[in-house]
Amino acid sequence: MDGQINELVNAYCRLRDRQRAVYDRCAKAHNLTVNELFVLDILWFSPEGCTQTGICERLSVNKQTIAAITGRFLKKGYIFFEEVADDRRNKLVRFTQKGREYAEAIIPPAAEAENIAMAQLGLGKLAELISLTASLTENMERQFSLIEEGK
Repeated sequence: MDGQINELVNAYCRLRDRQRAVYDRCAKAHNLTVNELFVLDILWFSPEGCTQTGICERLSVNKQTIAAITGRFLKKGYIFFEEVADDRRNKLVRFTQKGREYAEAIIPPAAEAENIAMAQLGLGKLAELISLTASLTENMERQFSLIEEGK
């Protein structure tokens, strides 16, 4: 049984790595890192803006990574920071017009490719994929937290 599980885990990991490579190729085609691509995607689908903390949580990356990315985008004139009325410590990251025009050539085609690829599974299989991936993610979080706790 353990051998079969290990083979399936390896097969899954190879598929996960291939998926990541698809995003990486897309990013490189636009002279971006994959994390920069993902930040553009988050901002594209958050026209009201989002905080750096929100981006960190969504991508599961540290603040330094997002600060570096937003710093590069700020220098290029793609984004600006807007104070949050309720919390002056947090600032919303939003596209400038230049940034929106830049991202428009990248994000909508990538999002459409994702949607088409997923739609080709059909609604039933897609729902099953989401459910299984959610269960796997929760199981992994639980099991890895045990390692971190030293149990």
